[in-house]
Amino acid sequence: MSRVLSCVMTTQTLIAPTRSERERDSVTSWRVERLLEAGYDGEAALVLALDRDVDLHLAVSLLERGCPADTALQILF
Repeated sequence: MSRVLSCVMTTQTLIAPTRSERERDSVTSWRVERLLEAGYDGEAALVLALDRDVDLHLAVSLLERGCPADTALQILF
């Protein structure tokens, strides 16, 4: 009985992000930071930051005016 050992090597090509991708990521990071500072938890901040239809200023303003985060999320979505 013979055994055949075969190795499969995979090659990953790393491609640098484009300028627009870097800018998008930078804006998203900034939005997450602002939302965290306003009082949203990490998951909510990320979801809000990634959705460009969400008005960041409104999202922050809701919490600043005393709106609970759960209620703010319902208003924003």
